[in-house]
Amino acid sequence: YDTETTNSTIWGSIIEVGAVVVDKNLKEIGKLNIRGRMPEGEVPSAKALLVNSTSIDLLTKGNYSHYEFLGAVENFFVKAAPAMFMGWSNLNFDRRMFHFNFFKGNRYPYLTHSSPNQEHDGLHVARAAQTIDSKTLKTELTEAGNESLALEGLARQQGFDTSAAHTAYVDAHNSLKILRIIKDKHKTNWEKFLGTSTKSSVESILKGEGIYSIFENVKGRNMMYLVCTLHPAHCFHPSYASWGYLWDLRRDPEPFLNMSVNELKANLKKISPKALRIIKTNKAPVVLDKKFALKEKAYSDLDLETIKKRAQLVRSSENFCKNIQIINREAAEEKAQTQTQEDLLPEETLYEKFIPNKDTALFKTWHSSSWEDKLRLLDKFQDKRCSWFGQKIIYQEAPHILPTDLYRNIKSEIARRILSKNKEKWQTVLMAYTEIDILRDQASNRDDEEELKKLDQINEFIMSIEKKYETA
Repeated sequence: YDTETTNSTIWGSIIEVGAVVVDKNLKEIGKLNIRGRMPEGEVPSAKALLVNSTSIDLLTKGNYSHYEFLGAVENFFVKAAPAMFMGWSNLNFDRRMFHFNFFKGNRYPYLTHSSPNQEHDGLHVARAAQTIDSKTLKTELTEAGNESLALEGLARQQGFDTSAAHTAYVDAHNSLKILRIIKDKHKTNWEKFLGTSTKSSVESILKGEGIYSIFENVKGRNMMYLVCTLHPAHCFHPSYASWGYLWDLRRDPEPFLNMSVNELKANLKKISPKALRIIKTNKAPVVLDKKFALKEKAYSDLDLETIKKRAQLVRSSENFCKNIQIINREAAEEKAQTQTQEDLLPEETLYEKFIPNKDTALFKTWHSSSWEDKLRLLDKFQDKRCSWFGQKIIYQEAPHILPTDLYRNIKSEIARRILSKNKEKWQTVLMAYTEIDILRDQASNRDDEEELKKLDQINEFIMSIEKKYETA
């Protein structure tokens, strides 16, 4: 699947979703290609609209309102379950956008990766496949001369049509076609590539005894590491529960085992590449048999017995692994102290506290009710965030049923945000004008008349938003 959005931050809205449903052989059995309008009270990013070829007409006059659009996407996903959701870098972007769009839409945020569903990332699979065998895919090079696994370039190199790249359905379909090539060329590893699509599967690897090959992108280069697990009682970050630690077996752990916490901290900082590798249990890291990384020069010079001995030393040294946890806890606490303690707005608090089960159970009833009943049901929500989101949805979809005072309060809050003269986390009118000016200069330098015309249309649209909310 793939999304296109009004902005790349959590404040943006998904306005297009493309998805292809396939069986285990990657044969197509269903699809979704849907667009929705931008919700009322939001300021879009001009750059985002240019990238995903969204005209102001598409943004404002589509068949589906944003509320209807999210409902249609949710229904499609529910009917596809149980499923494994995959995209291209979806775990860094699309999944997060669904989290916050569903959250703000009073829908269950974690639909794509909660049981019975799982989620993986086509980019992670491609990185592992390409690192194991560089002939898997034809690739372009980055400016630094490294292999690029960017979707558009890969699609182009495989001979696919990229004229409509950055539209959601085309990107989803091109991701599928690339994954078919990988599956065909890596038949014996395909299931192993997908074996870490749940948190519990990665946690099992980290808690168990083993030596593995893992894959990372480091400064633009695809890298493979031979790693072992730590002591099972101390293999996770003490503050970030989804971070698990592994030891890079090019490093002999013996000199570090009896160091004090401060000594260990100082010595680990000096090492490059890092001795400790992080894998995140919620990010579907590809973890394969040790035989692949054993071919890398850093490890092929070592005999297998030496490697096994190092792994055993790391895993059996509980105090050493405990000291690693202490170092990481102190670093996390230090970081937390330097962060500003500002009040968060409801929209950005998804990961701060769970939505009560009572409220998620009410979502279905709320969505199936009339707009008048939706307004009455708002008092039933235990979580004030759900009540606020409900008010805002009614303001966007059926403003005529809101009491006058409530309508004015919502409009006034939107105006306070989007007309702010400060640099905010969300897109303001002023930030949009600045962005358009920069993009105009760039387009003028390229003599790109078509883009300049599009920017004029976006500018007019921003002006209309500003005019509407100036009097709030």
